[in-house]
Amino acid sequence: MINNININDNYYSWWKNVDKTILILIVAFFIAGLFFSLVSTSLIASDRLNTNSYYFFIKHLAFILLGLSIMFVFSLVKEDFLIKISIIFFILSLFLMLLVPFIGEEVKGSTRWLDLPFLPRFQPVELIKPFYIVILASLLNYQKYNLYLKYLLSLFLIVPIILLLISQPDIGQSILIIFTWLTLIFVSGINLFIFFGLFGFFILILSYLIFFVEKFNYIKIRINSFFDSSTNNNFQSEKATEAIIDGGFFGKGIGEGTLNSKIPEAHTDYIVSVISEEFGIIIILLIMLSFIFFAYHIFKKIRDTNDNVFKMILIGSISLLMMQAFVHVGVNLRVFPTTGMTLPFLSYGGSSIISISIISGIILNLTKRRVY
Repeated sequence: MINNININDNYYSWWKNVDKTILILIVAFFIAGLFFSLVSTSLIASDRLNTNSYYFFIKHLAFILLGLSIMFVFSLVKEDFLIKISIIFFILSLFLMLLVPFIGEEVKGSTRWLDLPFLPRFQPVELIKPFYIVILASLLNYQKYNLYLKYLLSLFLIVPIILLLISQPDIGQSILIIFTWLTLIFVSGINLFIFFGLFGFFILILSYLIFFVEKFNYIKIRINSFFDSSTNNNFQSEKATEAIIDGGFFGKGIGEGTLNSKIPEAHTDYIVSVISEEFGIIIILLIMLSFIFFAYHIFKKIRDTNDNVFKMILIGSISLLMMQAFVHVGVNLRVFPTTGMTLPFLSYGGSSIISISIISGIILNLTKRRVY
């Protein structure tokens, strides 16, 4: 393992070559999430558990410190070793996903969590996403296979993940996985006729599951409620939208928000609304602009990268992060039905933080200045 550290065993060399803009933005996002966890969410949310007032804040801090450590490690390993360990971690994560239907913990009607001895409760799908991107990008650039064999093998890669997610059920993460796959096969140069055929196929499958399979009736209810507010199934999204409106441009002030005491998942699924209510729409705009600048800077690095595998890993990583952020903000603004998707870097949640940290480490690794 030590021999696979790509900084000549020297921290200074790593610091000299790492992209400072990307690193600063990642750390700033995590610090912002920790700050909002402390002043806007943690105190009120922890009151429901009748425990230490800083219970959520302390857990959030612990996950961020762990996440930053993991990010640092993944930013150091050599690129070829990164691909090798991604295969190992992908298989391990897939095995953990296979355990979910049998020993997973049910939360609010969905079985998505594992609660193993000596480990905090976590979602295996969050662990599989970074490694899935690395393997998919590597597969689509494997020179010994023709293009259509690569697409077929990539289907074999994602189908088990999608089937396991559907069994939980978790349509939100399924859409995210499919979106990332479609993005990467699109940039790989697939025939547009085939691409739109595959896109339409997945739309039909998801539509069938949502509208004709009883297990996914809750999603059908959410969609119907989204288009028809008279169904009275929009309580959380309505309160989230009201919070944004009530906060106005500059917000009510620190600790003055009420959304986090009205809905149970404010610190995860509705963090944008919580922030907006207390700090105003101006802070949300600033956060969104920071995400856009983050993506823009990474795409500049992609343009300057010669290695096609690195390019596709970076495209897949930033596409997943931006899509997740886009959906989260859209749900908070009632542009989309409720999905239960966190905001990368800022939302509370150990599984999400670790997943984002691994992706961040991979991004930092592949955007470093190369010294040959």
